[in-house]
Amino acid sequence: MASDFDLIIRGGQVIDGSGSPAFVADVGVRGGLIAEIGQIKGGGTEEIDARGLLVTPGFVDIHTHFDGQAIWDGCLAPSSWHGVTTVVMGNCGVGFAPVKADSRQALIELMEGVEDIPGACLHQGLRWNWESFGDYLQELDRHARDVDVCAQLPHGPLRVYVMGERALRLEPAQADDIAAMRRITADAMRQGAFGFSTSRTFAHKSSKGSPTPMMRAQEDELQGIAMGMADAGHGQLQYVSDWDQPDPATEFAMLERVLAASGRSCVFTCNQRHGAANGVWRELLRLSDDAAARGQAIRPVSAPRPVGSLFGLSGTQNPFSATPTYKSIAHLPLAQRVAAMRQSAVRQSILSEDPFEGSSFPLFKLMGFDKMYERMFLLSDPPNYEPSREDSVASQARRQGRSGPEVAYDMMLSDEGRNFLYVAFTSFDDYTLASVEETLKHPNAMVGLGDAGAHVGFITDASFTTWLLTHWGRDRPTGRLPVHELVRRYTSDPAGAVGLHDRGLLRVGLKADINLIDFDCLAVEMPYPVDDLPGGGRRLLQKARGYRATVVSGVVTYRDGEHTGRKPGRLVRGPVLGPAAAPVTPAA
Repeated sequence: MASDFDLIIRGGQVIDGSGSPAFVADVGVRGGLIAEIGQIKGGGTEEIDARGLLVTPGFVDIHTHFDGQAIWDGCLAPSSWHGVTTVVMGNCGVGFAPVKADSRQALIELMEGVEDIPGACLHQGLRWNWESFGDYLQELDRHARDVDVCAQLPHGPLRVYVMGERALRLEPAQADDIAAMRRITADAMRQGAFGFSTSRTFAHKSSKGSPTPMMRAQEDELQGIAMGMADAGHGQLQYVSDWDQPDPATEFAMLERVLAASGRSCVFTCNQRHGAANGVWRELLRLSDDAAARGQAIRPVSAPRPVGSLFGLSGTQNPFSATPTYKSIAHLPLAQRVAAMRQSAVRQSILSEDPFEGSSFPLFKLMGFDKMYERMFLLSDPPNYEPSREDSVASQARRQGRSGPEVAYDMMLSDEGRNFLYVAFTSFDDYTLASVEETLKHPNAMVGLGDAGAHVGFITDASFTTWLLTHWGRDRPTGRLPVHELVRRYTSDPAGAVGLHDRGLLRVGLKADINLIDFDCLAVEMPYPVDDLPGGGRRLLQKARGYRATVVSGVVTYRDGEHTGRKPGRLVRGPVLGPAAAPVTPAA
């Protein structure tokens, strides 16, 4: 006898993603959709006892860089390990389509420089059997994955495709260039792109150290591209900037003109910067509120903890990577490198050499090498992303009467070289998360920026989803937020913002993307290196504990952190309209 449901999740604490408090209910799934919520009398082909567990929608991460990994990998870890069931990629203006054969190298150099994805791995993993953005979507559509993927049209490839070398020389776009970009943008949206992304920050450079092709794009160019989205009837702008062209208010006004004329919405990166510009984030919050009052959706997206780098002998960067002596031993296996660095002569030589000269790592130049030690900490187990100022490398060095480099050097060598040094370079200006707390409680701000799939050798912020729930919903002594509100921030809020109206809520008729979470056990684990990129390239990964199951389109993809082998995830072409969802009535 056939079962009434494909899957029934019994007796969990349902947090439906709307921001409403939890209630106890069963969730029945049929045909990949949520079929019933309440006290379910029928039976399921598969049933899961969720008593004592949170039952939430799958998380939606709108800022990832899986553009390459989605081609060669059916498991989009680490996102899928942290409850994410839908990702949006193509952010920051970088990606791999549209592309002509003679521009492939330029796009690899751009992705390698901006997002720290090794060029050798991209050469090995990309098939390049596409030219147009629609062709690229077709290639994505051929593969099954453990999560759904959505793609944005990136400005860098678009500009290079239309303008060639003139784009790389940062020349202004001419009228015919803008007309071509408008046509290509409209076609990409019609083919299924969710929007368009661009970057205007000097922190983004190619692997050769060149500014991004779109760095100096003018208002008329952005306007033309936005009108291409308007021609297609949908599409959102994703925007990254230093906000100094020439000042935040002037640049924001330009952006608002572009969006108002085209009827588009926008999400933009907004974190507290350190130093003299540490108040810009608050001005941007105010400007976005003013825009919202005028009916314009320009929403800031912020990180739930400091954006930070991991330095260590197992990653791609450490404070001494650019010194001649370290370079001479960098090729050695970890154990041999540690043994060499423990030798007095090698130690003295490395510490005496200039670590700045010859370094292309942008963080060194962004923070300044000496200042970096003020916000550098030994990463504890479990990881602490809100450390105390007195635990910084610089503070410990002052107490010990030593230099910051000496202390950092010894920290890296402890635990046989497996330790990491954590450097917070945004949202930690006063050594607290006060700016993050204010942003989390701001009604117009969104949460995100985990950069999953990017910065593979020194950032593991794809764990944001898990850390948001544990730190801000359970562990932090002050400033905690209700868990049901934190769930909304990574489900219905981002899903609705980008046009994914068929998910992000546990509602009858919507897509059955679901997490079952043991909240008391939920935790972020320590980062660790693996050599599993194409060609044996290295990346850092970070797992989670406490996800008892993750469901995509009604199919269980993970149980207790282990992949079930099933890959129901597919390319999603935007926008997606959801059915009229029935209201949820909590069980009596």
